[in-house]
Amino acid sequence: MPTLDLPFIRAQFPALAGDDVYLDNAGGSQCLGRVADRIRDYLVTTPVQLGASYAVSQAAGEKVLAARRAVAGLIHAPHDEEVVMGGATTLLVFQVTQAIRAGIRPGDEIIVTDTDHEANIGAWGRLAEAGAVIRFWRMRPETMRLELDDLQALLNDRTRWVAMTQASNVLGAVNPVAEVAALVHAAGARLCVDAVAYAPHRLVDVQASGADLYVFSFYKVFGPHYALLWGRRELLLSLASLNHDFIPPTTLPYKLQPGNVNYELSWGCAGIADYLVEVGERLGAAGSGRARMQAAFDAFERHEDALAERLLGFLASKPGVRLIGPASTRGGQRVPTISFVAAGQHSEALVRQVDPHRIGIRFGDFYARRLIDNLGLREQGGVVRVSIAHYNTAEEIDRLIAVLDPVL
Repeated sequence: MPTLDLPFIRAQFPALAGDDVYLDNAGGSQCLGRVADRIRDYLVTTPVQLGASYAVSQAAGEKVLAARRAVAGLIHAPHDEEVVMGGATTLLVFQVTQAIRAGIRPGDEIIVTDTDHEANIGAWGRLAEAGAVIRFWRMRPETMRLELDDLQALLNDRTRWVAMTQASNVLGAVNPVAEVAALVHAAGARLCVDAVAYAPHRLVDVQASGADLYVFSFYKVFGPHYALLWGRRELLLSLASLNHDFIPPTTLPYKLQPGNVNYELSWGCAGIADYLVEVGERLGAAGSGRARMQAAFDAFERHEDALAERLLGFLASKPGVRLIGPASTRGGQRVPTISFVAAGQHSEALVRQVDPHRIGIRFGDFYARRLIDNLGLREQGGVVRVSIAHYNTAEEIDRLIAVLDPVL
């Protein structure tokens, strides 16, 4: 199997040129230099409003449309009009649930999980104000997984939506969203998937996911602080418009983008797909751009799994350490977002012992507060989280282990 050219990879991320070790990638990945270059390019060469007849405005419009098409290719969307971009995943889920609200009837049921980031719980919970009944699909503490049998018991003819994460930002566990989608659709309901913790580690395929709505943030996937929501075209057309009342309700995606997109950030995001294609080419992949992106992510997964197993093995050797999530990467059951607690130690105190060594890890609940509470970890300060990306190295993991070893 071809391996990543790490010197080339790391050279694409300017922040990696220093001595700091970034292992807080689930909080925000490093940004590609080519993404930053594109943002500057837009602001320097086409800093104008779209839609005018003069040449610079026309060029600006072509850039923004090209960016949307590039993002559609990245996620395997059937139509680029299905790509709704905006400030953050939390914002986009809030916006789309407000568009859904007009169709909610008293007694309609919405199922959310207790493992998700609050972005994919709180906005749905607000639909209780319109009469929706919010039900929880709860993780089983003994397996630390969402079990399909438990979802099946919740589904009924009143279920309208299920909202879940594709990979937990605390547990690291990958959920079988395609299987969930089949169950949800058989019940006559729809599925919203939060892929924020998944998209940096696997090539997104919205069609294969079976989801009806799908969201993630570009700033977790090597881009700027921006996000996307994808939805099935017929669903988006059926939703209430969030834009001015004179905007035709068939105008996608503009009807769901009040104030329009951020032009320069959109143009910047197109650089993510370019990078993935180039990595795939350097690995020897041929065929379509998507085939090359898949080759890149396959190599990312192999590299990340090796680093994760290195850290998981160390943590398993420490008798006072409790791993929160799957113990292994085998079978693709987890992404390299690794959380743990140490007996007798507050998670914040442990992380602060690491900080002086210029290694970035993190403690807390990571906005998955319901999960942390259900695990009984609030008083311990939540978990310690180490989140690995494909540009990290074995030497960086060893550097962290050397710091953790005497304090665990």
